[in-house]
Amino acid sequence: MRRTVDYYFSTQSPWTYLGHARFAQIAAAANAQVRVKPIDLGQVFPLTGGLPLAKRAPARQAYRLADMARYAKHLALPMNIEPKYFPVPGDASACLVIAADLAHGTAAGMKLASAVLAALWAQQRDISDAATLAALLAECGLPAALADAASAADVRQRYASYTQEALAAGVFGAPSYVVDGELFWGQDRLDFVERALQS
Repeated sequence: MRRTVDYYFSTQSPWTYLGHARFAQIAAAANAQVRVKPIDLGQVFPLTGGLPLAKRAPARQAYRLADMARYAKHLALPMNIEPKYFPVPGDASACLVIAADLAHGTAAGMKLASAVLAALWAQQRDISDAATLAALLAECGLPAALADAASAADVRQRYASYTQEALAAGVFGAPSYVVDGELFWGQDRLDFVERALQS
């Protein structure tokens, strides 16, 4: 039986960026169905005990930067650990990923999510800017009309629904992966995700 993974993530999350390609490879190798579900961490954190970055203790902020650099080096991924456009609103890019997924399927949603994450964390681009998002659509070979679709009420509602689903599943951070009801939080748990998909 084909396994299914609910992939809850934030388009602004450095940890989602660091884990996205590896997760895609793991899911493909297991022939798993990925359900692409961008969420609004701004809604999740207040209800689950999380703090916005600026409100975290200095020691936690410093360790976050060191750990990001360590993981980027380990994974051989280009990364600006303090990108020019961060923090940045993620709603527009999240809705664009949802629109791509709904109109063109999981592969398109995953490809666009990858492009958005790389734009922010590797390319110093503003993922809240309409022109940047339009350029990312073109770079992914996706139609420009998705920019209009992303602002439609059904897509915005889907974004809100994914966030509520995430909360109901016990999600408190990104990325999170739910396999058969079992929650795995963080790109550093992908080994466990892989085992769950192969079991």
